[in-house]
Amino acid sequence: MVRVAICGVAGRMGQRLAHLALASDEVELTGATEYEGHAGVGGDVGEVIGAPATGVVVKSAAAEAIERADVAICFTTPASTLETAAACAAAGVAMVVGTTGFTDSELAEFKASAAAVACVFAPNFSTAMNVLFRLVEETARILGDDYDVEIVEAHHHLKVDAPSGTALRLGEQAAAGLDRNLSEVAVHGRQGVVGQRTRQEIGMHSIRLGDVAGEHTVMFGAAGEYLALKHCATSRDAFARGALRAAGFAAAAAPGLYDMGDVLGI
Repeated sequence: MVRVAICGVAGRMGQRLAHLALASDEVELTGATEYEGHAGVGGDVGEVIGAPATGVVVKSAAAEAIERADVAICFTTPASTLETAAACAAAGVAMVVGTTGFTDSELAEFKASAAAVACVFAPNFSTAMNVLFRLVEETARILGDDYDVEIVEAHHHLKVDAPSGTALRLGEQAAAGLDRNLSEVAVHGRQGVVGQRTRQEIGMHSIRLGDVAGEHTVMFGAAGEYLALKHCATSRDAFARGALRAAGFAAAAAPGLYDMGDVLGI
């Protein structure tokens, strides 16, 4: 039985993680956090997520929430994840992290802390999406420079970063297949007289709409045809189940940074 602490338990992902953890025979929920001042701090997790009492009290300090945990699961903000990573490094607690939106300096700080423990760090924990990452790279390699690449992602209107971490990973996979550097060739949206599309660029486009859980489409186009590879998340359960699977992996792994490809063996 893997003991987990869920950071940001009142959030959209935090709630699904908590519900699935409580229903699991393989995971035990032993801790939870929310930001200082949140109404749920000091209360039972069950009250926060609309479930029966669990006996697990929501804490504002990560160090307190992870005291009985084998793994901390974080789908929160960069600042909160940095605090949790430091606490986990000090306590020797493994991590599963799906937080996106890090600045370069925040990412470097996070990786320095997380490397002290086993940490699965991924932009997307869906099994099917991680298959798509591989398919996109291979498709780009096969089609080559004769095909334009455009990526379109859609998420709910509460998402604060764009493009999504998943879209960026898809762009990186396409760029790898084409022997390009995404940071050098990405074009984020187009407006005005932008001129003819270059052969090297990879277009990135973001949509924010209602309660869309996540849709990502990678298009490869040449004269006379185009190929679209698409993943649709119909609920957050796909990500939450993948994160709990990753927790089992992290609990048994040696210190170091891993991704979902390692968890899935692909």
